[in-house]
Amino acid sequence: MVYCSLQLLGSSDPPASASQVAGTTGAHDHAWLIYLVFVEMRLERCMSIVTSMTAGVSEREANDALNAYVCKGLPQHEEICLGLFTLILTEPAQAQKCYRDLALVSRDGMNIVLNKINQILMEKYLKLQDTCRTQLVWLVRELVKSGVLGADGVCMTFMKQIAGGDVTAKNIWLAESVLDILTEQREWVLKSSILIAMAVYTYLRLIVDHHGTAQLQALRQKEVDFCISLLRERFMECLMIGRDLVRLLQNVARIPEFELLWKDIIHNPQALSPQFTGILQLLQSRTSRKFLACRLTPDMETKLLFMTSRVRFGQQKRYQDWFQRQYLSTPDSQSLRCDLIRYICGVVHPSNEVLSSDILPRWAIIGWLLTTCTSNVAASNAKLALFYDWLFFSPDKDSIMNIEPAILVMHHSMKPHPAITATLLDFMCRIIPNFYPPLEGHVRQGVFSSLNHIVEKRVLAHLAPLFDNPKLDKELRAMLREKFPEFCSSPSPPVEVKIEEPVSMEMDNHMSDKDESCYDNAEAAFSDDEEDLNSKGKKREFRFHPIKETVVEEPVDITPYLDQLDESLRDKVLQLQKGSDTEAQCEVMQEIVDQVLEEDFDSEQLSVLASCLQELFKAHFRGEVLPEEITEESLEESVGKPLYLIFRNLCQMQEDNSSFSLLLDLLSELYQKQPKIGYHLLYYLRASKAAAGKMNLYESFAQATQLGDLHTCLMMDMKACQEDDVRLLCHLTPSIYTEFPDETLRSGELLNMIVAVIDSAQLQELVCHVMMGNLVMFRKDSVLNILIQSLDWETFEQYCAWQLFLAHNIPLETIIPILQHLKYKEHPEALSCLLLQLRREKPSEEMVKMVLSRPCHPDDQFTTSILRHWCMKHDELLAEHIKSLLIKNNSLPRKRQSLRSSSSKLAQLTLEQILEHLDNLRLNLTNTKQNFFSQTPILQALQHVQASCDEAHKMKFSDLFSLAEEYEDSSTKPPKSRRKAALSSPRSRKNATQPPNAEEDTGCRWSRHQQLPRLEEEDTKPKPTKRKRKGSSAVGSDSD
Repeated sequence: MVYCSLQLLGSSDPPASASQVAGTTGAHDHAWLIYLVFVEMRLERCMSIVTSMTAGVSEREANDALNAYVCKGLPQHEEICLGLFTLILTEPAQAQKCYRDLALVSRDGMNIVLNKINQILMEKYLKLQDTCRTQLVWLVRELVKSGVLGADGVCMTFMKQIAGGDVTAKNIWLAESVLDILTEQREWVLKSSILIAMAVYTYLRLIVDHHGTAQLQALRQKEVDFCISLLRERFMECLMIGRDLVRLLQNVARIPEFELLWKDIIHNPQALSPQFTGILQLLQSRTSRKFLACRLTPDMETKLLFMTSRVRFGQQKRYQDWFQRQYLSTPDSQSLRCDLIRYICGVVHPSNEVLSSDILPRWAIIGWLLTTCTSNVAASNAKLALFYDWLFFSPDKDSIMNIEPAILVMHHSMKPHPAITATLLDFMCRIIPNFYPPLEGHVRQGVFSSLNHIVEKRVLAHLAPLFDNPKLDKELRAMLREKFPEFCSSPSPPVEVKIEEPVSMEMDNHMSDKDESCYDNAEAAFSDDEEDLNSKGKKREFRFHPIKETVVEEPVDITPYLDQLDESLRDKVLQLQKGSDTEAQCEVMQEIVDQVLEEDFDSEQLSVLASCLQELFKAHFRGEVLPEEITEESLEESVGKPLYLIFRNLCQMQEDNSSFSLLLDLLSELYQKQPKIGYHLLYYLRASKAAAGKMNLYESFAQATQLGDLHTCLMMDMKACQEDDVRLLCHLTPSIYTEFPDETLRSGELLNMIVAVIDSAQLQELVCHVMMGNLVMFRKDSVLNILIQSLDWETFEQYCAWQLFLAHNIPLETIIPILQHLKYKEHPEALSCLLLQLRREKPSEEMVKMVLSRPCHPDDQFTTSILRHWCMKHDELLAEHIKSLLIKNNSLPRKRQSLRSSSSKLAQLTLEQILEHLDNLRLNLTNTKQNFFSQTPILQALQHVQASCDEAHKMKFSDLFSLAEEYEDSSTKPPKSRRKAALSSPRSRKNATQPPNAEEDTGCRWSRHQQLPRLEEEDTKPKPTKRKRKGSSAVGSDSD
């Protein structure tokens, strides 16, 4: 009872009040109360186990006892880990010792602790007392220091808790604490591309809020330094953010450091990265929903999703008022409107069921947010956030769902609020020339493409009633006719229809003609913290529940089906309908199954029975299937639903039994009426002890359905699971890949389903499964094809796919042929991931061949980048491989020949390509001390090529061939006389005695290349490359 009364105390309650409630005093009692405020009963039990084992014994004895207990099994291991975790949060004095013990006893790389931290951050952080919050930050810092795999996911979840538009002391403390961790452990941060991008996105956004007081100014400067350093050093990682990176940088453009950065972005983009071609490259890349979602706290996100999925249109005012009081009531919260609008446009894409209902539409929420802006700057930024995806919209890459809210806000506001429509139309016209004048043509094309796509998809049938409406002033209508003449004439009034891609969109959601009596007037749990206390005087715990009546849509009506059933079966179905509790329904359901399995049962009634069951058990298919806390007990309890008795009986039968076929037929009929039954069967086979080892039953089920195909059925069921329950999708993934390898390991479709919806914590969980051997998502014979398919996915989805691939122990040479498919402008994600992985590898001849096979282009620096890195780390090995490739290709005819490579039929490597890449490398190494081109194999190969190539090649690569001039290898004499020639050559003696001439000659060669794009901006005078002559014995030993 004490626990229940204290659980609701939030961090805003002073510790004194907590002591008064419990009637206790003292430091120990106070710590106990802090613990009771936030912790679950299970954590209390785990902590007591650890305390009982370690109290009153030496540290060594305690370690031995903990290790012995952990070795008993996985449940005991979890208990100890959670117990030590709880002690760390509640007993600061013991935190250091408990963390050492935790590091010693953990057998899963801290996975249990990481998952628990993520759960607390997402669900209970706001209820934590200050001491627990401080200890949680301390623990994350220690995990990062230790380099624990998955700590980056926890850091990203922590950043999500930092609210935008909030300068309260606790929020500022959290922002600074996380920033300190990232700054102190900079080298660790640089190892994770996703963390770099997420951190830059988060703190670029927060900089805008932090101004005024000295404390905020100091924090702001730390954030500026942090973001600038990452943007300048790791710009390609930041590039994955997409076009919203430009929007955030625009907001801070007047800060001196960012002003200099903008100059480089516009005038010297390659100073940031050789692969960065300019601001247009960023603006044409859509921002992934992962970034848009990271700037809403879990609490905000939950409430916003509630409004877009449960609140009925016409009843939204009380919810909007609550949301505004909670998050939008301060002057600093003006900047939060942009985050909310970008989230609604880019992340909230409602399902067909929601769109065809009377649920509050997205455009209505955005229209309301626009009316809450109290400053011109906030209003302009909010309008830019709404239209941002319009400016560079491409139907091939962007989604209609991102641009649809803006047009519907204008359409539906025309009658009740014409001023809102007018200001949005005016903004749309004026943003074209003013967003960025050098790209005016691109912006104009983007807006035109958006409007054209809206009409094509029939979001609105015609735009003329909107653009040429009498309620707009003449000047605005004239401007619209000038800018968009194509859309200002309509043969007939507009008719609103549903769009088909990606989901159908119900436009008309007006409630004025609906009967108000059909709505429940009961209070929703979406309420103010200051609402009345309950009858016992205790403050109610706030839970973000739907209106109480929402799940009771209409009384279940199975009357049309009852007359078609036999009398005995009809009676049982009626009993099932009247069942008061789950246990009683299960008993009746078993009786129904038994009757179906009787020999005289009429199989023609299966379809009617399936229709009855589908109606009666609609509630089974609503909400989440997976328990909040996954334990053996909770899993077994979750599969105790009446409908699952069909699955249980199926598991207990032999596959060659006629009863087995009959139940499969019943499930097939159910599947036609309720497709969700498929992934519910998968979950039952995964979770139930009675179904252990029976996952192959799903294949029998798939063959019994009308689809009749395992692959098609599995893909459809996983897609339905993805749309309904992402947690369940991640939970099923290891089993699906393990049990159906032939259907999954070759499927880029399934991988795309997964990476399209998982968050960073779920990605980390899957990576851990792979590394622990529980999950295999790629194999050698299909990984290349899947990665090639991923090139068309969203940026974040591609990075997730590469992270999962890198967690597998698959040689990089298996996928190196993908280089032939990668274009530097279209596939920066794959190129970046591949480049970072190649730098960790020793170059093989096959790798070098594939790298050199890339077409030469001034803006594509991939080949030069990796060759330069290999020059620094593996110069001798690289030189040998290049020598081999030069000599092989020099012996081929002078045209593009395809190497007979076992790994790629696409690899086309010519002598000219190799020489062009080597010349680029030579220019890149000019101002360095690297003497790669003075190595014997390179000089030998260059002389070999020069001796037999045509005059055109000699002229084009004269500077490259001149590097071998010091190396004497007279091709006119037999091989045995080469040593003598090397010692007596006049030119050799001349070069040896006149170094100034060599220096002068090098300078001349440099001047002939001053017009190359990469060199024209360098100010420093290049220095000649110092080359030491190799010993004559090396020359004489050459067999070429």
